Amino acid sequence: MTDTLIENVSRWLAWAAGAVILFGCALPITVDVLSRYFLNRSAVESFEISGFGLAACIGLGMAHTVTTKAHIRVDFAVARLPFPLRAACDLLAACVLAVVAGALAWFAWKTAAQSYAMGAQSMSLLRIPMVIPQGIWWVGLFWFAFVAVLAPLRAVLRLVRGDREGFNELVGSADINAEIDEAVHAAEGRT
Repeated sequence: MTDTLIENVSRWLAWAAGAVILFGCALPITVDVLSRYFLNRSAVESFEISGFGLAACIGLGMAHTVTTKAHIRVDFAVARLPFPLRAACDLLAACVLAVVAGALAWFAWKTAAQSYAMGAQSMSLLRIPMVIPQGIWWVGLFWFAFVAVLAPLRAVLRLVRGDREGFNELVGSADINAEIDEAVHAAEGRT
């Protein structure tokens, strides 16, 4: 699977997460606030819908943090290490992230499968089958796990080929100068 395809799918899922926040959370909350103000009663179950939307948004957006290295890393000591030690630490961090992502996807699948088997529905008046929001959540977490597992594997292949820059691009810490250059290029592309 090519880098571009992985990045594009991850970006598309992050955009879908943004749409979920806008239309799955903000819109129902706005309708609910307006109906409470004008009609003195709630028109939609905005709390429940926004909770489902937030879970879906988190699941759908997590893979994008792997491909863009937007996750938080505290590496003030690791950045000063020689390349072999720094690479070992970066690879260890990527492997731990892959294990955590795999566990999240596994347990999300188990939760959605159990809800499907039980025919579980939400407790509100909407009676939404729980497998729907949990399934969306699982899709995002599955893709997150897939990308997180591929990252260290692809990084090791690049390291074996002697491609240090490619290794750093996949699992290394983000360089502040590279982030500034990327932001400048993105700003120039918009003007």
